[in-house]
Amino acid sequence: MCSILGYKGSKDAASLLVNGLKLMEYRGYDSVGIATLHDDKIDIAKGVGRVIEVSKNLFMENMQGTTGVGHTRWATHGGVTDINAHPHTSCDGKVAVVHNGIIENYKELKEELIAAGHVFKSQTDSEVIAHLFEGAKGDTRQAMLSVCSRLRGSYAFVAVFKDGTIAGARWEEPLIVGIADSEYFLSSDVLGFIKFTDRAMFLENGDIVVIDGKSLQLYDVDGKPVSRAVSPIAWELGAADKGIYAHHTLKEINEQGRTITGALAANQQKLGEFAHMISSAKHVYLTGSGTSSHAAMVGKQLFSKYAKIKSDVIISSEFQYALDMIDSGSVLIAISQSGESADVLQSVKNARQRGAKILSIVNVSTSSLARASDMFLDIGCGPEIGVAATKSFTAQLAVLYSIAGQLSQSSENKEIFLHSNKDIASAVDKALALYPAVAHVAEVLSTVNDIYLLGRFLHYPIALEGALKLKELAYVHAEGIAAGELKHGPLALMDKGTLVVLINPTDNTFMDTLSNAHEMKARGATIVGVSDQNNELYDYWIQLPKVQDVFYPLVEAIPLQILAYCMAVGKKVDPDYPRNLAKSVTVK
Repeated sequence: MCSILGYKGSKDAASLLVNGLKLMEYRGYDSVGIATLHDDKIDIAKGVGRVIEVSKNLFMENMQGTTGVGHTRWATHGGVTDINAHPHTSCDGKVAVVHNGIIENYKELKEELIAAGHVFKSQTDSEVIAHLFEGAKGDTRQAMLSVCSRLRGSYAFVAVFKDGTIAGARWEEPLIVGIADSEYFLSSDVLGFIKFTDRAMFLENGDIVVIDGKSLQLYDVDGKPVSRAVSPIAWELGAADKGIYAHHTLKEINEQGRTITGALAANQQKLGEFAHMISSAKHVYLTGSGTSSHAAMVGKQLFSKYAKIKSDVIISSEFQYALDMIDSGSVLIAISQSGESADVLQSVKNARQRGAKILSIVNVSTSSLARASDMFLDIGCGPEIGVAATKSFTAQLAVLYSIAGQLSQSSENKEIFLHSNKDIASAVDKALALYPAVAHVAEVLSTVNDIYLLGRFLHYPIALEGALKLKELAYVHAEGIAAGELKHGPLALMDKGTLVVLINPTDNTFMDTLSNAHEMKARGATIVGVSDQNNELYDYWIQLPKVQDVFYPLVEAIPLQILAYCMAVGKKVDPDYPRNLAKSVTVK
């Protein structure tokens, strides 16, 4: 959840660290801090707030030294305070540490260290790492092995030592080495160093890296030297900039004209084999967290309707309780934007242990999930900086449509999928052009605190996704409801002033969902119809462009994203960085 960054080279470290942390701030933005080594002393500046604010207030970029570490925090242990911000130091000031993850045994380690005379300054679990170094014997390699052997839980950490060495280690959390000419970066994300090098080494679980002088040594958990491939990174750095848009979220919503069609056309060489592994399986499961689980729900319906393949969706955080169903005849399709979500990776690990094949749909081809899979498909939508998923969701859907088309058993269904791209591209552009109309609805709803979103069949997962976006961005209580379940409880909530968003295009669900509108309208509810056809029951109408029935989820998600964005802006909250949330949930 946090971002960590280390640098050793010939340039001023502080400026590199600050600017790298700005690009990775989507991973956590409660507080920020950096440490640099200068004149045999480790200098630290840290505080609560966004990188740009804290850096300016503390003159971070003026700090001297060519070696250092930096961190942006998403709080887990200890409140959001200056003292809990990273880096953390040992009592003797000879080491400073930045950490991402959770040290599960930090309480017992802390008690042991306090009994030995150590003085703790913060309430974080991370500080124990710095103090453990103080008592470690031997050179940096031996110290790293000693400290790592004491830690239980998940971690990626980078330490800067007073002698000029930097070192890092990872266990169940990402850590990447960026390699340039006589300089090195240690980062949670390639965005931390992509401006300076496109050569990266992706560390494996248990790897320890030590950078001393101008050389790099890599070791496994037993201290034995190992080697990892250095890979070129193909990544659109320009996409990490907001360009003409006020927020990354708005930019990423508007990029969907390109990303959806790109994802529909991608992976052509892999699709056949990917689909064959699905069709050959005895049991097919899909898993994901948050937005990705909603994509999985759409995928399940597509596989059933167009390929006659039964599959089950299991939310990743619940997967560990469903392992009795998983065996060697199973295929697990894991869906993740970052490819680093802890629950998704644990689900994959558990399924692998039970003999299942692992397929994945990812946005980062070098991610832990991609590397843990038997095969993966890349949604290819580029960096998504806004914490709430927008373009990555519809790109995931697009790839699932491609898989369904490949799996389709009838020539008629195959034709639907094969010749749809041009029509979809036009419909997406028209959906994006709905911004003014949706912004007007958002203004009308600005004082609403409870919103219900209803849909049937393929539209129910979109109702869930729309509700999630409203929660994440606008801090509105929103609930996605299967429209057919209205009379089984939710109708009790409908009265005068209740706000309902009805996802109701003119497919085979149209009339049944319209009947639900009658029932809610009779009880005084205000109805926002999201449909290609207006109706007298709608108090407000968001006009969907017409598209073939199966593809409506790709276009109806867009006005719901715009609605959440506009409501957030209207409330004067930052849609890019919602409170209490981070983009990549790398801790359970």
